[in-house]
Amino acid sequence: MLKRKSKYLFFSLIFQGCLLGSICAQSKTENVEIIQEYKIKELQAKHIDINSKNPIKGYRVKIHFGADKTKAKEIKTKFISKFPDVPAYEKYDQPNFNIRVGDFRTKLEAYKFLKVVQLEFPSAFIVQDEIEFPDLSANTTK
Repeated sequence: MLKRKSKYLFFSLIFQGCLLGSICAQSKTENVEIIQEYKIKELQAKHIDINSKNPIKGYRVKIHFGADKTKAKEIKTKFISKFPDVPAYEKYDQPNFNIRVGDFRTKLEAYKFLKVVQLEFPSAFIVQDEIEFPDLSANTTK
């Protein structure tokens, strides 16, 4: 049993030494050159093209729904004046006009915004919807 443990310890130390050596070697290099076949770039471009056309499932906040078109337009205008950076979408689902706002990838993001919006639009609620791809750089903090 002692031989087996010492064998595992020996291999573990060798593996850790190789790992540390490769990490140190990688930190010393400044330029990395990637050599790949041209078909890989074609596949990446095709993947990006296909995914840009597919809608993303996410969440929006519905601030209004009703049969009156002018009322829906008024509410959309009011929302845009209060929150100019948040996109607003008008959709007609017979017989109602729906005003949905925001493009949130998670329900938590939508909930945070819902709490802000409910001050102006108390009947607002979260709905699952196909969203536009949100700008990820806007969410990163420096």
